[in-house]
Amino acid sequence: MKTSELRQKSVEELNQELVSLQDELFKLRFQHATHRLENPIQLRDTKRDIARVKTIIRELEIQAEKQA
Repeated sequence: MKTSELRQKSVEELNQELVSLQDELFKLRFQHATHRLENPIQLRDTKRDIARVKTIIRELEIQAEKQA
């Protein structure tokens, strides 16, 4: 997931994306624990996507505070 794609979304869409990524991370962790995860790098990539979404949400919050 690219940051340019994320920056075009609204805060509500970003929150939905965050929830979806957190659900995916839970499923990946469960698969990893039961030794059914074929590509463990998916865990890392999902964590990084979550961090990207949270960072952009925070940037939008800071930008909104400055404008108010």
